[in-house]
Amino acid sequence: MALAMAVKVVKQYEQGVLFRFGRLVGARSPGLRFIIPVVDVLHRVSLRIVTMSIHSQGIITRDNVSVDVSAVAYFRVVDAVKSVIAIENVHAAINQIAQTTLRKVVGRHTLDETLSETDRINLGIREILDVATAEWGVEVTLVELKDIRLPDSMKRAMAPARPRLSGRSAPRSSMLRGNRSRRPRSATPRTR
Repeated sequence: MALAMAVKVVKQYEQGVLFRFGRLVGARSPGLRFIIPVVDVLHRVSLRIVTMSIHSQGIITRDNVSVDVSAVAYFRVVDAVKSVIAIENVHAAINQIAQTTLRKVVGRHTLDETLSETDRINLGIREILDVATAEWGVEVTLVELKDIRLPDSMKRAMAPARPRLSGRSAPRSSMLRGNRSRRPRSATPRTR
């Protein structure tokens, strides 16, 4: 009995991970790959850099100010076999760990540090993520804080006081002068 072969294409930016009867056979490089249907399963893993948005997180800074912070992370798979075997869904896992790491790292800083030392915070988040994701065959290449939103009360407190407009006070004073001139005069003359 001859086994039929199936043809799979692994693209240039991918690496294939081949399983035979559920056991790992190994990684497959780009090109045409022949597999035995039903017996073999070929998982294709993209090796390109992935851009992942870290959604806005409500974070309380070290000086007890509530801020909403969002970020973006860039990562890529460097070991296709680990990314398939070590974790079920590598993208979902990185998203979850990135959110918790963002909260943890920003929470260690004051509001002033969060606003002025974003490079240091970015590096701290990237290093923590890179260590956590190494066993999944993933390398985090860059993390950038994207948006830091302050509470409205904090924005008002930080805004400079607005000077009074001179144009607003002029009509009031002329109105007052106008009212004085329209006052009825008393019948009795003033004595000095």
